Amino acid sequence: MAVSHWLLTFVLSLLPFITQVSAQQQGCSVDNSKPSVYENNPPGYVVTTIHVEPDFTVMINPTSPDVSFFTIQGSELQLTQSVDYEKDTLLLVYLICQNTAGQSNSLEIFVTILNVNDNSPVFKQTNLTEVVPEDTKVNATIVAREDLSASDADLDTIFYELTTIVPGTEGYFAIKGVNNPEMYLQKALDYEKFTSTTLVLYARDRPVDSTDTTNTATTTINIFIEQADTKSPWFLPCTFINTDNSICISSPYTGRVNISEMSTEPLILEPGPIYAIDPDYMLNEKIVYSIVGGDTDKVFSVDADTGNLTMNRVATSPDSYLLQVMATQVNNIQKYSVVSVEIKVINKSDHPPYFENRIYNGTVCVGLAPRSFVFQAGVPSSPLMITAADDDFPNKVNPNIEYYIKNSTDFIATKDGLILTNVMLQSPGTVTIEAVGKDMVSLQKASTIIMVEVILAPVVTASDKIHTAQDMAILGGTLAALLLIALVFLGVIIFKRYGKTVKYLIRKKFSQEISGDYQNQSYKQDEHPDVRTKQHETSENGSVQSMTRVLEQPALSLPSSNTEEIESLPKASIVSTIIFDREDKEEEVEEETEHEKEVKSILKTDRHVADDGYKAVWFKTDVDPDAGERVEVIEDNAANGDDDSDQDLQKNEEEEEEDYDKDGHHRGLGVSFVSESSSLPPAEVIVNMSRTDAVTEDNSDI
Repeated sequence: MAVSHWLLTFVLSLLPFITQVSAQQQGCSVDNSKPSVYENNPPGYVVTTIHVEPDFTVMINPTSPDVSFFTIQGSELQLTQSVDYEKDTLLLVYLICQNTAGQSNSLEIFVTILNVNDNSPVFKQTNLTEVVPEDTKVNATIVAREDLSASDADLDTIFYELTTIVPGTEGYFAIKGVNNPEMYLQKALDYEKFTSTTLVLYARDRPVDSTDTTNTATTTINIFIEQADTKSPWFLPCTFINTDNSICISSPYTGRVNISEMSTEPLILEPGPIYAIDPDYMLNEKIVYSIVGGDTDKVFSVDADTGNLTMNRVATSPDSYLLQVMATQVNNIQKYSVVSVEIKVINKSDHPPYFENRIYNGTVCVGLAPRSFVFQAGVPSSPLMITAADDDFPNKVNPNIEYYIKNSTDFIATKDGLILTNVMLQSPGTVTIEAVGKDMVSLQKASTIIMVEVILAPVVTASDKIHTAQDMAILGGTLAALLLIALVFLGVIIFKRYGKTVKYLIRKKFSQEISGDYQNQSYKQDEHPDVRTKQHETSENGSVQSMTRVLEQPALSLPSSNTEEIESLPKASIVSTIIFDREDKEEEVEEETEHEKEVKSILKTDRHVADDGYKAVWFKTDVDPDAGERVEVIEDNAANGDDDSDQDLQKNEEEEEEDYDKDGHHRGLGVSFVSESSSLPPAEVIVNMSRTDAVTEDNSDI
């Protein structure tokens, strides 16, 4: 019989004293008077070893509390049966030692039973079923702790774990803690997502990550979701705006009524009649309709049960009506939705649109990209276009008509009536499609049939190729670029060839504008264009700008190209240009050499006949016409002059001679001048033309 726990505690407190007493006993002793033994031991398990002195014997006291568990085999105290910690935690046995003289003593042996994890946790129920309303609040308890707690005969601490078997239902249910199996709702339920799930609760006598031997028990929990009235009505059609399809937004309804006309039938609306449903379809609560705004004149009314919109009176204003229609659940007025209904007031349409052609025929090639034109049958260059007429308009053209294809997704129609492919057609054949023309104001429709023949694409040769507008645009751009390059190249060539000539002309024009007051108006251009002009000089002070000196300089001749350019220009242009270019340079040279050069006059009265190549000017009175010399007579065309004119002329001659001496490389001189400021003297001036290449002056130009 096992010792009670309170008695065991009392005995353990007395062990030190008992041990001390037994130690003083003579005759018998044991190795361990307080041994420990694991439960579930095999029979014959040695508890301790007994030592007996000579003339002494040992035996188990039959009055011991747990005498049935022990036996003495030789010098060993053994257990006769297996012990169970869950039943006996301490065994007590007394040993009696006595000798032949009749003396005896007693030994007490306390055996502690050690627990072994040999029992699994146990649930009260291995299968539970719970019905949970859809509108259960988050954190609400689903199964109480006492209904889910497991017991363990080993008195171990139980560790719990909750798992979900049905995919897609994770995260909705949880337990309060690893040692608390109370189950609660962790996330709001949605009947649209799932209606039931299965959970498994594990109970372990060791932690999940423990390496010790672990005993486990399980229980299955079946959860059924009960739909609740959680959603307000939805107007159809509607569009879901979230992934779990819990919110559906409807579009406004639109309709038309004729001005000053009463309609007795329910109004035709787009995209359909007014209709709402209860999203909680298992409940499917009854819904009623009402107009709650936008109808101040009470022109319209809505049927409470069907939602049909009708007219109470005619609309006399062209303004549109924007009605607010509400759908409400009968069982709960707080479950409602509101939608907009726009009613446009239009002029009456006496004639619906219609197609003048009942059948249109078109053709298209296989393999064309989407959005390719369907062409008229027999006219491959003209796209197929359908047109609906309307007799309400003078020219039968209703701008409010739009077109679409009704029974095919392989083709589409533009708003203007052009037929296009919507996919790449793969095989030839004939396709019959229905096209609709709809008046977007009156909502009247007309339909027609289009027979589209899908053919194989013809083989296009180089001569048969039709160039598109894009091809022509590319070609035009290329030619324009080439033309621009050619013009730039031509401009460069012209500039290199005639650039200097153009500069001369520009400078001449500029010089005429700047120094027009100094030009000799009586000077006339040489009539001989082949005369080469090398250089023109003017006097230092510029008082006689009208004198022009023509010099021939073989040693300083211009390059052939420049010479040809100059020869091609008028002599007056060349003279003016050269005068303008060289004026500044000559003034600088004059300043440097005015003190070094001796001023010589070319107007002399004595003649130097022996000087070959010498050119001079004399007055006619000093010339002997019979001398046989080559002379040129300059006629006196001026009026009677005075002595002042002679002095001015002499001064100009001296200045020119000075300029001539400064430029020492000039050879051969032909001079022609007329004073602008004063008239020439009555005497005639003779120019010596002894050289064969001298310039002959025309008397008429002087």
